[in-house]
Amino acid sequence: MRTAVCSWSLRPSGPEELVSLLRALEVMRAQLALVPCVDDPQRWGNACATLRDAGIAIVSGMLATVGEDYATLESIARTGGVRSDRWWNANLDRAIRVADFAAAHRIALVTFHAGFIPHERGDPARAVMIDRLRTVIDIFAQRGIDVAFETGQEGAGTLSQALADLGRPRAGVNFDPANMILYGMGDPVDAVRTLAARIRQVHVKDAVATGIPGTWGREVRAGDGQVRWPELLAAVRTANVAAGRDREDIDLVIEREAGAARAGDVAHARDLLASLGA
Repeated sequence: MRTAVCSWSLRPSGPEELVSLLRALEVMRAQLALVPCVDDPQRWGNACATLRDAGIAIVSGMLATVGEDYATLESIARTGGVRSDRWWNANLDRAIRVADFAAAHRIALVTFHAGFIPHERGDPARAVMIDRLRTVIDIFAQRGIDVAFETGQEGAGTLSQALADLGRPRAGVNFDPANMILYGMGDPVDAVRTLAARIRQVHVKDAVATGIPGTWGREVRAGDGQVRWPELLAAVRTANVAAGRDREDIDLVIEREAGAARAGDVAHARDLLASLGA
């Protein structure tokens, strides 16, 4: 398994600063936020060339969907991913533009939040989401790009069943153990075992569960939360073997979305992974 860093975790002002930050961390692999590349081409349009010229590999891209409201669990359930009727056309347009950019710059995997997929197969909202997700998957597949859905906004069993119902082999999972805890969606190690064959990438992020039902958990520095990293990494390695993949096929991408000392927290996560042989 290989270590990378999410570009947005470092909050760079542009690709040149991102290169400097990654070099300082001695991590030469990154997942790149793609919406700035298509929405702010003057600043970010040359990001892929800048990173690659500096010897930094782009392991994947990230598509942030339009209209997401993270104020509460209820608001993100309504607005996350492709669930919102209000934002569907805007998200479809964004997916096309991001897919075109990713194809032009040889990015083979793009991750995003599908949104809260209803557990009940008879729920009308579920059928709508499955149809929309097929549309997005096919947009990327037509350009030779795989997609991976971020975990957390539904339980692993629901996500596994949705992937089966989608019937799209180019769709997989971006496994985020902290999100499972933040959303109260089950034990991350058990979830890895459920989703094993479909995991394409892992976000290295940690969290502490809430003590108040219906509220967020709290993101913390990797190693300071409730993710059992030795067990989780062992489960990921087992998943690779079960899927017939080489153990190096899954990237461990450090993500930090809270706290004031982002670069220091990313360095701490890097050292944690190294200590565990990843």
